[in-house]
Amino acid sequence: MNAMMDTPELPAVFDGVKLAAVAAVLYVIVRCLNLKSPTAPPDLYFQDSGLSRFLLKSCPLLTKEYIPPLIWGKSGHIQTALYGKMGRVRSPHPYGHRKFITMSDGATSTFDLFEPLAEHCVGDDITMVICPGIANHSEKQYIRTFVDYAQKNGYRCAVLNHLGALPNIELTSPRMFTYGCTWEFGAMVNYIKKTYPLTQLVVVGFSLGGNIVCKYLGETQANQEKVLCCVSVCQGYSALRAQETFMQWDQCRRFYNFLMADNMKKIILSHRQALFGDHVKKPQSLEDTDLSRLYTATSLTQIDDNVMRKFHGYNSLQEYYEEESCMRYLHRIYVPLMLVNAADDPLVHESLLTIPKSLSEKRENVMFVLPLHGGHLGFFEGSVLFPEPLTWMDKLVVEYANAICHWERNKSQCSDTEQVEAELE
Repeated sequence: MNAMMDTPELPAVFDGVKLAAVAAVLYVIVRCLNLKSPTAPPDLYFQDSGLSRFLLKSCPLLTKEYIPPLIWGKSGHIQTALYGKMGRVRSPHPYGHRKFITMSDGATSTFDLFEPLAEHCVGDDITMVICPGIANHSEKQYIRTFVDYAQKNGYRCAVLNHLGALPNIELTSPRMFTYGCTWEFGAMVNYIKKTYPLTQLVVVGFSLGGNIVCKYLGETQANQEKVLCCVSVCQGYSALRAQETFMQWDQCRRFYNFLMADNMKKIILSHRQALFGDHVKKPQSLEDTDLSRLYTATSLTQIDDNVMRKFHGYNSLQEYYEEESCMRYLHRIYVPLMLVNAADDPLVHESLLTIPKSLSEKRENVMFVLPLHGGHLGFFEGSVLFPEPLTWMDKLVVEYANAICHWERNKSQCSDTEQVEAELE
């Protein structure tokens, strides 16, 4: 009877299978979360100069470890997904005023203006002119978080709302924002210069906005007047080079491409009457737009070819990407320029990072900052699981801007001293 009630022993191989399954799951978790990746200071690419040495002394974040949240912060995908879905945690709500500018083609550009909440560290009037990422605007959480931090550090902030991005602002001409059109950003900058004639500018661009601000500065030397410095975060530098990598499945770029294209379709179709309506006087290039191809588009390249390039009359997708990318303008920027990317950004292929690396090897005004982690516009910090409201990116941009302000102040004082000594001689 006892023998019948005894539970038969499972073969030893069964325990081995369980252990193997547990080990496999742990291996996948470690690989997906990139837990074995070390933390380190960002890689820096620059030429040895007085400016670079001053920045290394004045910006501790450039030389200390960037430590993301322990459990998930080393995954570029999770950093990117959190930025995309959540933006930031406990995001503040800075108070600003919305400004409207009528463009020459009848388009209505808008930007939000936020006054400083403290005196600036050098006591000067400094305005940050900010260009957000693709289809973004001043109401996005990552922009609100950055603006609030900049205000508290004594900066006035002007944030462009990309044409067509705000759901409650109707288009007033058959045109919306594109990859490299600088018209609206230029109009905002001119407004700031005219309204605040004593202010100096810090130019900041995130993702697509980084392409726009760098292209704007490089278009004419006049655009760099009163500009102290420029910061570009997580841009890809060349749409022509990026288009092939964006169709590849490694790092899930093709999936991200699909998601971004789907969002762009929704924005374009929400303005279909203003862009494609029969009553609209639209440019000839838009007349042959096939909306059925827009409905079925699964990539940004298809949307760019069918719709976006036609807003400015480009004859081909290659021409559009070549003309609208900032790569051909970067060498014309003479103010201090900091380019920031993350090595694990799933949207920006590593081959594109040769562009800022090469530029920083040739130009003394350029510093390229490449942390191991951060994803696309993530750069969250935190101890184990929960991220802090303020990111490494937010702090770095303000720290760099503060350092440049001190650098310019010191240069001015040195030149004044030299002038006095020359007069005494």
